[in-house]
Amino acid sequence: MNWITNYVRPRINSIFSRREVPENLWQKCSECGTMLFHRELSDNLNVCTNCDHHMAITPRARFDALFDGGIFTEIDVPEPIADPLKFKDQKRYPDRMKAAQKKTGESEAMLVAEGEMGRTPIVAAAQDFSFMGGSMSMYVGNAILAAAERAVELKRPLILFSAAGGARMQEGILGLMQMPRTTVAVQMLKQANLPYIVVLTHPTTGGVTASYAMLGDVHIAEPNALIGFAGARVIEQTIREKLPEGFQRAEYLLDHGILDRVTKRTELRKELVTIVRMLMGLSPQVVGDLPAPEKVDEPTPEVESEPQDAAETEAAAT
Repeated sequence: MNWITNYVRPRINSIFSRREVPENLWQKCSECGTMLFHRELSDNLNVCTNCDHHMAITPRARFDALFDGGIFTEIDVPEPIADPLKFKDQKRYPDRMKAAQKKTGESEAMLVAEGEMGRTPIVAAAQDFSFMGGSMSMYVGNAILAAAERAVELKRPLILFSAAGGARMQEGILGLMQMPRTTVAVQMLKQANLPYIVVLTHPTTGGVTASYAMLGDVHIAEPNALIGFAGARVIEQTIREKLPEGFQRAEYLLDHGILDRVTKRTELRKELVTIVRMLMGLSPQVVGDLPAPEKVDEPTPEVESEPQDAAETEAAAT
């Protein structure tokens, strides 16, 4: 036995040994580089506490913060035909769908739900950019139609959170046909005199911008969100001119009258409640209930008898 190689390690080394730290405890802000603790970041709705950079957020996390108590009911969406074009590039379309479903835990790129927001009944739909770039598919078209039909049925406003790179190329013309379909859905809300509010998040581009994302009664955007149809590089190459700084960003569009508001995500819920109640002709939001006053037993007042006449007194005596 070689005593140099075969020895018992001192136990004290285990005290100072390196411990494995989970990778998801900290997240680096892509804008300022600050390391953010995951709980602090989620409590702030994925907004950097140092520079206010708005990071991506899933539809479920958004709905948890939007609806009262995070309570909402999902609305069923009709399932479209799977892989109608038998599309294949580097991967088959069904394989890409399975990979996206495994990555996000969702079945498709849009989530539709109903519930109360500030005690105001609403229907909401949100796109998930992490699911194949939030691309507009037949399912997304079905989801917006289902949301509009449910809003008309319940006479509720519809709030839509857009985040997409355009139509889904794997569905070809069928994906592009969702532009007129969703336009019809928005028109249903208009005819029913129900508000349709669009919140444009980063990024909202392509056919989504050319259809339902720009047909709202009120357009609100998150700070520094990229919003446009064609890419800035394509536009520069087409017109052969240098685009101004901040082109296609939310603040630029607000200055040029395309948007109504640019609102931080942490302040968005309060503003949506105010706008919805105003458009629906409802009273101002009830922030909280005051306790009912305690009931105090009041003493019963004594009733004084009226003096009787002398004749009545004498008759009563006899």
